Amino acid sequence: MKFICAKCNKEYPLNTLKYKCDCGGLFNIKKDMEEKVKINISLGEVKTPIVKRNIYGIDMFLKMDYLMPSGSFKDRGAITLVNKIKEMGIEEIVEDSSGNAGAAIAAYAAAAGIKCNIYLPENTSQGKIKQIEAYGASIVKIPGMRDDTSRAIKIAAEKYYYASHVYNPLFFEGTKSMAYEIYDEIGIPDYLFVPTGNGTMFLGAYYGFKEIGKLPRLIAIQSENCAPIYNKYNNLEEVCPKETLAEGIAIGTPMRIDEIIKGIEESNGDIITVSDNEVKEAKKVLSHMGIYVEYTSAATLAGVNKYFKDNINKDLKIVVPLTGTGLKK
Repeated sequence: MKFICAKCNKEYPLNTLKYKCDCGGLFNIKKDMEEKVKINISLGEVKTPIVKRNIYGIDMFLKMDYLMPSGSFKDRGAITLVNKIKEMGIEEIVEDSSGNAGAAIAAYAAAAGIKCNIYLPENTSQGKIKQIEAYGASIVKIPGMRDDTSRAIKIAAEKYYYASHVYNPLFFEGTKSMAYEIYDEIGIPDYLFVPTGNGTMFLGAYYGFKEIGKLPRLIAIQSENCAPIYNKYNNLEEVCPKETLAEGIAIGTPMRIDEIIKGIEESNGDIITVSDNEVKEAKKVLSHMGIYVEYTSAATLAGVNKYFKDNINKDLKIVVPLTGTGLKK
């Protein structure tokens, strides 16, 4: 198993301190089809349940990924990435995050006995900060927006292994598992709605369903306050990002934006934006059904409601992943 540049095909060992190719291209994984990361470090992951509900008059399947060990779907990527890091004998790592990826990496690093340093935007919710601190990780708070944190981590990554949920494709090897779980339980959905910032869930679903052999329509959800993928997809002028309640998708410069757009186009999907008021309402609706998730999860439900409005085919199989617990916010 190696890294391979998506642009020039140059190969790198998995333990390289480089997080992208010398030519500027991003890494993918080169491996035999049957080659998998060995899992020795576990926090008791489970196949997350799917619950059928009718919300806004729409029948949908809720994929309860907020029930993962650290409270978000990011555990799917963290388990593969940290297990491989442990296998390679790496003793200290750095990661930047808006919260959930940092918590997941910190949790599995703690279980693996790996020293972990998490870079966060200074406005990250206190629930996420406390969780990361509880795992024993060192926290570095960066002023400004999420993209400022992404820039700050690059200096640390010159010295320590960058356990990135964006640049390191080992993370996507883990997030693919959601697609396989959905397929095992209900088959190929007609629609899969995904909150999309850096695209770790979106691309995991895209890669996973491609391996399975058929893509659902992938619908990416962005915040109106931070919608670079929506703008590029629709050939709109770039707009300076603003803060949003859906902090998990508040990414002004997604590094894999072209891959995300390719996934939308190849799946005959779409991308829509939702307002903070729509997100608030969706969170309230879920909470009153006994489902307590963070705002980023609620953005997905808001997107389903906005996408279909009053025009819904009752026979559609619609999946809505709920990505993070409300205890984080």
